[in-house]
Amino acid sequence: MSDGLRPAAPARGRLAYVTLVTNADFALGAKALVRSLQTTRTEAEVCVLHTGGVPGDSLAPLADLGARLVETDLLPTSDAFNAAHARDRIHGLAPFTRGEKPAFHTPLDNFCKLRLWQLDYERVVFLDADTLVLQNIDRLFHYPEFCAAPNVYESLADFHRMNSGVFTARPDPATYDRMLARLDAPGAFWRRTDQTFLQDFFPGWHGLPVFDNMLQYVWFNLPELWSWPDIRVLHFQYEKPWQDHAKADRLRPLIELWRAYERGEDIPDPATLPGPRA
Repeated sequence: MSDGLRPAAPARGRLAYVTLVTNADFALGAKALVRSLQTTRTEAEVCVLHTGGVPGDSLAPLADLGARLVETDLLPTSDAFNAAHARDRIHGLAPFTRGEKPAFHTPLDNFCKLRLWQLDYERVVFLDADTLVLQNIDRLFHYPEFCAAPNVYESLADFHRMNSGVFTARPDPATYDRMLARLDAPGAFWRRTDQTFLQDFFPGWHGLPVFDNMLQYVWFNLPELWSWPDIRVLHFQYEKPWQDHAKADRLRPLIELWRAYERGEDIPDPATLPGPRA
């Protein structure tokens, strides 16, 4: 295992779903994610990268579910880079105008996602901790690096930009080293943190169907695109389903689905759920 990573156990195979947990809130999200993956009967390992900011009692449920825990250091970035990507500065220069990021959102921590290229797997599928996997997606392990879905949640104009909540990758320390060199170049500023960086690093990224990363705002912005039988990954971008927030009533069916996975009880067949127009 590379420097900066401390696994709690050895890898159990060459394929893994990987997520990143940086605080107790995202650990709660990861609990529902891990359970959703297990519901699909995948044979791949589930690996949780976690920073030192996550309490042990928040990680325990993930270990109990069988996830492999790998503690990660923050990236060895310069003071100038850290200052440029501090929460107050980055949210001021790149404000979120369509939704609200929760108070526990820490932009600098997002870059720890790049640590997955140091992991001891041959192929991984990365999933943000605020996603649910509703159908088996093991086919993605056979897709090339780098595949991601477009950041579609408002209009067709969104197709030019990728969303880094779901993507395919091939761990390789050499790739990680090249990433770090480009990431922290003099004067570098990545407007949407890891998302902007990954699109720049992989300019020829392969597009996945939106159903492999269906953003929750599609529910009310593009209801004609929503199709429960086709959705494989549901992504709670912006506001999180475990929060009280202004859009909760509009997103209630999605939130109730997330809660069922988090509890591990009364999980419905998503394909049978009514659509947004019902």
